[in-house]
Amino acid sequence: MRRGRAPALLAAAAIASAAAGDARAGDCRLALALALDVSSSVDAREYRLQTEGLAAALLAPEVAEAFLADPAQPVRLLVYEWSGWHQQVVRQDWVTIAGLADLTAVASGLAAQGRSFEQYPTALGMGLLFGAQQLAQQPACAERKLDVAGDGTNNDGAAPDVVRREAPEVFQPITINGLVIGSDVRVLGRYYQEYVVQGPGAFVEVATDYADFERAMRRKLLRELGVMQMSEAGPPTAVRPAVR
Repeated sequence: MRRGRAPALLAAAAIASAAAGDARAGDCRLALALALDVSSSVDAREYRLQTEGLAAALLAPEVAEAFLADPAQPVRLLVYEWSGWHQQVVRQDWVTIAGLADLTAVASGLAAQGRSFEQYPTALGMGLLFGAQQLAQQPACAERKLDVAGDGTNNDGAAPDVVRREAPEVFQPITINGLVIGSDVRVLGRYYQEYVVQGPGAFVEVATDYADFERAMRRKLLRELGVMQMSEAGPPTAVRPAVR
């Protein structure tokens, strides 16, 4: 079901414009929002693998090292879940990652929480808008990136490309990367490449299933944190370097 233009778009753009007015780039090097799919296509086992996979990826030694690479310019992190038109919930509010204890606290907090929603469709466009609004609160960071994971295309509310087109002020300052999950990731990867990702060096990482989520998230985080990687065994990464 498609509902056309999202009513929150103008409000989102206003928030972004106001925040940008007093930005001081350099207070942090990166604001990173991680978006997890909890739509009805994700069953209980898959949800557990996704949550535990993210927690494990955050605590992987190479990922922790990348987060803490520049103590003078730390990374700020937010995690939220998304599904239907109105179903987006912050699971970890903005936190400055200043040490391993911060990453451990985030991972522990995610593991201790229950699922926010179970029976709603895939409103990917509105999930992106929510993340962009959250990133608008972090104008002092040199970069702002939205990392959205999902196992399906938009089937509720405004489509991702419509949302981005209708609120350019809130979306233009950010890079959106994707992590697609499932047996047909090449098809879904093309959808994300065409309608979801944007910005300098934007890319799509692939996980063949939820059991592969930790590996894919680890690679994705390293790339978003600016770490060059040697190739490793596993599914290929689909890349979308174009700026849009």
